[in-house]
Parts: sequence; C-alpha cells; structure tokens
Amino acid sequence: GYGEMYYASKEDVNNIADIYRFVPYIGYRFNDKIVLNVELEFEHGGAKPSDDEYGYAVIEFMYLDFMLSDAFSVQVGNILVPMGITNLRHEPTLFNTVQRPNVEKALIPSTWNSNGAIAYGAIGESGFTYNAGIIQALEFNNDDRGAKDQIRSARSGTGKSTFNNAAFVGRLDYIGTPGLMVGASAYYGSATQGSVSGATAFMYDLHATYENSGFKVKAMYTATQIDDADKIAGALLPDGTVGADKSIEDANGYFVNLEYDVLNTISADYKLPVFVQYDYINPTDSVVDATNTSIGVDTDAESATTTVGVNFFPHEQVVVKMDYAMTEYKNAAATKKDQDILSLSLGFIF
Repeated sequence: GYGEMYYASKEDVNNIADIYRFVPYIGYRFNDKIVLNVELEFEHGGAKPSDDEYGYAVIEFMYLDFMLSDAFSVQVGNILVPMGITNLRHEPTLFNTVQRPNVEKALIPSTWNSNGAIAYGAIGESGFTYNAGIIQALEFNNDDRGAKDQIRSARSGTGKSTFNNAAFVGRLDYIGTPGLMVGASAYYGSATQGSVSGATAFMYDLHATYENSGFKVKAMYTATQIDDADKIAGALLPDGTVGADKSIEDANGYFVNLEYDVLNTISADYKLPVFVQYDYINPTDSVVDATNTSIGVDTDAESATTTVGVNFFPHEQVVVKMDYAMTEYKNAAATKKDQDILSLSLGFIF
C-alpha cells in the first residue's frame, strides 16, 4: 500500500495539517491466471465521525485480473480508468508535487475508478500497449457545487450507484524506447445515468513522459466536450429541484513538469530531485443553460499554477517533499484572489 500526510501554509487562511491518505492493498492469487486486487482507502484520518468533520474509509477499487497472455488480459470489477498519467500510477513516490496536478484532479479526474471490464496487453513486438473496455458512464449534473466541479463530481465511485448507461474507454501507449512513454486515451459515451437522455461526453488526453540520467519530463493535455449539455442544465436533481440550471459543454487543461536529480552525477544512496511544474485548467471553457444559451459563469474556474520544489528520497520507497505553488486566476472578474501555498509532505509505499 501507500500513505501520505502534508502540511500547507496558505495566505490569509488557517494552515492545514492532514493525514491525507493511508491505503493498504489486499491481493489474492487464485492461480497463475486469476488475481484479486483490492485497494482500501482511509482519507483525512479515517472514517468520518460526523457530518461536520473530515475523514472517510472507502474501497478505492476491487477487481479480478484474468491474466490470459501478454497480448490479451482482462480486468473485471471496479477498475482504475486508464486515462492520463497519474490515475493509474498515483502513489506519492511517483509524482513530485505535494498535491496531484490540478489537471488530473479537476479534468481527468484522478483518482477515477469505475465498474466495468477492460482488456489490456501488448501489441506484438511493436512497443505499443493498449487498454480498451466498457465502463459505467459518468453522471454529470447541475447541482449547486457549480459547473467548475462537474467533471470531478461525475465519478460513480465504488458505492451503490445508478448504472443505466455505459461508455467506452481506450488507451494506446508507445513504450518501445527506453525511458519514453507517449500515448493517448479517450472516453466516449453517455454523460448521465438518471432521467436525462441524449447528452454524450467525449473526453480525451495526450500524454508523454521521458526519463534519462536523472532528468524527467511529463506533459499532458486533456479536453472534454459534452453534446446536448442543455439537457443536463435543465434536468431535475434527485430531490426534485432544478439545481444550478447550467452545465459545461467544453473544458480543457494541460500541465508540464520538469525534474532533475541533483545527486545523479555522484554515487549516492539517496535522490534529491528538484522540479518545476506549470499547470493550467479551464473547466468552464463553455457553459450553457437549459435553453442552450451560452452563459458566463464560474469566473473563478480558469487558473494557472506554477509550482517549484524539491524531493528527498532517503529510500526509494520513502519521499519527503517541499513545494511552493503560485496560483493565478485568469478572469478579471474572479472573486478568488491569486494565492501562494507552501507545502510539506511525507509519502511512502510498502
């Protein structure tokens, strides 16, 4: 499993200390071909003691992996959706910022798990790998959390949820050159699960990572397009109210991360990578109301964050992180002001 905790010092608000996640894995090998994989997640300190306090415990994923061959295997159950860079590899030692990139929280959204079946494997000796399958569709709604949170709140999770509609998800990566991974992934299908019909979502990303001699670079671009988003804007919520009466129809964002291990040129048992990351999100690039009229809302949504920092690895499975994130809101009418955050964290895998 893995764990991470952090401290954050923000401008004009209280500082935060949080046991962010403790995540034990449970697995069982029935035979050489069938394996059970389960991830249990205790977040913000564990089970939620009351409605006024943080913390919960949840099954993050649970699936059977039928490993039939290098060319064709199948995962069935509640599965990590194979999109982006961080969603499949989200342990704290595998990304260098204290928080995951905003793009992969607001727009992918990580950690994204869904019920379904996904085939995966290698395509001969070409250096290409693939993932392709059918999953439980996202459920976009027009609740009062605002259009800027629609993508993240559309995940079904692992609890009891409506599964009337399905969607296709696919991924293709090239890993034939040492240190290089470049590829694309996509989601296409229904944008709702309830009484709304006709709205469809297309989400895709282009991603690449490269690593050589202590140098690493990661980059990703993603966009989401919703057809007939006005039907979501005009839909009733489960309690019979109309909600916020708006829905996104376009969203996009990207990030670039550059890292270099300053101890790479000497013989050391430790690693000390320094990094810089630029992270841009526009989760409300286009928003419509129930009459399919474009409206200007959520002026706080579009932002860019530049993060600089350093990691220290006293062991390959343990990392101490420090970073300074500077967020700028792009819209002049935004009610949120630009903010700088200093963060420290401890992460490990075991």
